[in-house]
Amino acid sequence: MRLACPEERLDCLPISDVKLNLDCRDEIIPILRALQHLYADDFLRRELLALVGKDVNGDTSRKHGRRGMNYWEITVLAAARLGCNLDYDKLQDLAENHRSLRHIMGIGDWQDEVDFDWRRIEDNLTKLRPATLQKINALVAKAGHVLEPEAIASVRGDTFVVETNIHYPTESSVIGDGLRKIVNLAAELAAAKGLAGWRQAKHLLKKVRGLVRTIGRASRAKGRGAERLQSGYQKLLALAEDLLKRARQLLRSLRFQPDAAAFTLDQVKNGTAPLTTSEAELLGFIVLTEKVCDNARRRVLEGETLANEEKIHSIFEPHTELIKRGKQPNPIEFGHKVLVIEDAAGFVVDYRVVEDGMLDQDLVVPVMKKLQKRFDGKIKSASFDRGFHTPQNQEDLAEIVHTPCIAAKGSDQGRQQQKEGTVAFRQARQNHPGVESVIGALQKGNGLKRSRDRRLVRH
Repeated sequence: MRLACPEERLDCLPISDVKLNLDCRDEIIPILRALQHLYADDFLRRELLALVGKDVNGDTSRKHGRRGMNYWEITVLAAARLGCNLDYDKLQDLAENHRSLRHIMGIGDWQDEVDFDWRRIEDNLTKLRPATLQKINALVAKAGHVLEPEAIASVRGDTFVVETNIHYPTESSVIGDGLRKIVNLAAELAAAKGLAGWRQAKHLLKKVRGLVRTIGRASRAKGRGAERLQSGYQKLLALAEDLLKRARQLLRSLRFQPDAAAFTLDQVKNGTAPLTTSEAELLGFIVLTEKVCDNARRRVLEGETLANEEKIHSIFEPHTELIKRGKQPNPIEFGHKVLVIEDAAGFVVDYRVVEDGMLDQDLVVPVMKKLQKRFDGKIKSASFDRGFHTPQNQEDLAEIVHTPCIAAKGSDQGRQQQKEGTVAFRQARQNHPGVESVIGALQKGNGLKRSRDRRLVRH
């Protein structure tokens, strides 16, 4: 059973009347104040909680079953987690001990028995789908435009990289990660089913770690390092081939016969393969590790140059993309590009994860067409940096907004563009760098420097 909103209590003020110390500079205070504003608007609150309820309950009835977290508690904890860049352990501590947070959640001072295990929080928060979060973001921006109705007239956008939670990838370390998971899962399955063949799991893992360390030392060495590197990879790939063969034999012994079409490399990489059992999870790691081994053999032993799309940068986050932006101090980043568009009041009116391989210049026109339609043609000015520039984009954006502002590439063209531009163009160009401020805030305090969630669908 789930309630949409907390019931009013004698030991807690109504949520809209909770006193917050607005002089406090801690990052959680603005989040709680914003939530308080949303809760006080009856129509907005009902619309927001209806979206949350669809994800949390799905096709089940909220009137039956054990008492669960209500929709408002889930909303508050989700906002605090992302807004303060918290892990689930820290969020649990705040939910149990932070008085203002508990009052905003509708939990009274007499409810000491109400606790929040981190697993309970995670299970509820991960029910919220990315599409729902985008709708909630649109609701928040809509509420902001009631206060600042002219803010949407001017927008500015840019892309940045949200890193995935991985270590720096080398083929040897990624193979080592895959073999570690394969050996552990295979040993657990064999022990549970009483099958032989994996008794020396600890010894095998020690052997894998030793070979990975040897390759790491050889890659840093000079002189005969290249010869030692190839020798190390030959030994590691031979061991990997043996372990992968034994793991597939174990799955045959367990009579695990999945649909081959459901376990293609692309589906495993994108997280759409049905990895719901230990056997399926083992097969997923086998598919990925085989691909990394093939890449290592082709690149190191056969001297091929591999395209970026063929590489797998992490066994645990196989969807990770290598992005070369050339910006210091991190010219190469591992993750996904995200486009954000901010209005004049600082509200993020649109955002999206950029598809692998798509360039900035491919985004601006379709995104702005949808955004202009969504806001009924109220956008008058839109600014983007030179990464979005093409001559065609300049023409197309001019048909969408009254004052398009995309910086031209090249210093000479940039000076000519600035010289010939209108006052409105120069003003938009001067204001554009402010979008870096919202990107910096999202990365520094709002959990978008490195994604804590796994799988592409949660990115």
